[in-house]
Amino acid sequence: MGRSDFLIEVRRYMVNPDEHRLRAPWRVTVWTAVAGFGVVLLSGFVWALAAVWPPLGSDAAVAVVGRQIGLLAGATALAVGVGYLLDRRTLADYGLEFDRQWWRDAAFGLALGAGLPTAVLLIEVAAGAARVSVGLATVAGGPLPLTAFGPVAALFVLGAFFLVQATAEEVIVRGYLLTNAAEGLAGWVGRQRAVLAAVGLTGALFGVLHWTNPSASLLSVTNITLYGLLLGACYVLTGRLGVASGFHVAWNYTLALLGLPVSGIRMGVRLFSTEQTGPALLTGGNFGPEGGLVALPLLVVGGAALYWWVRREYGRVDLLESVAVPNLRVRRERPGNRDG
Repeated sequence: MGRSDFLIEVRRYMVNPDEHRLRAPWRVTVWTAVAGFGVVLLSGFVWALAAVWPPLGSDAAVAVVGRQIGLLAGATALAVGVGYLLDRRTLADYGLEFDRQWWRDAAFGLALGAGLPTAVLLIEVAAGAARVSVGLATVAGGPLPLTAFGPVAALFVLGAFFLVQATAEEVIVRGYLLTNAAEGLAGWVGRQRAVLAAVGLTGALFGVLHWTNPSASLLSVTNITLYGLLLGACYVLTGRLGVASGFHVAWNYTLALLGLPVSGIRMGVRLFSTEQTGPALLTGGNFGPEGGLVALPLLVVGGAALYWWVRREYGRVDLLESVAVPNLRVRRERPGNRDG
């Protein structure tokens, strides 16, 4: 084999000749490196901006909040932008088709994400495993300096933070990584198995990402992995990130408002003061409901609610094999995609 033949074989190994783009493993590798480096640069820019721009630099608390939210929003836009250029997909192929159905899905996700932890807390109170009192207040701790704001303002600040943070996780983990994993595996195991494997892999990644959270345990990582599977199902059953994003945002925000830890972190403002008196194995203790056995029936209810919603809105509940089929910008439509 000559040098030119060798280079042709290497190129074919790395580049899909029909699509004129890198194959999935190489795309994800390049995306990780470029987006990661971009986030580092963006972080430095945001910190420098906060130091010289009076609206951010004049108040330490506002500066910290602005940096956190700005960095998350910018990192998400950067990750999508790099992926958009590398993958040559449409935004809809990442679950970001903001049509009427997307917003209906998001509204359902918000209702489900708020309803599940509220229902569990009510059950715990009825069973004598928790005591709750109304007490809007800011408390020390958490990633944001919310004690510098009034309690009402702090509620809005926290809502904005979770809107950006939870949406960022869904766009990156489900929208980008799950989609690329499914496409990359499709040629090896078939589309349906590839989608299932991608849901499993990203669910496991979701759990591992929370391993270093305060008070994390094997049970909490297992539970969050299972929740990652549920969020993945929200995507691959609808082809949209609406349900997953709405659920994730509302879940985190509701836990904080109820005075419960969010994945081991107390967020600095609460609408209710909750004291859990039941066993930590059941309630999750300092990690919150995601760290206890109480998370398991929530998953069952959440899965049943998702099944009902998809059947109601889409007419059937099918695993969308089209998640594993790239909808490139040079093509008009993605085979098998639903119109909603």
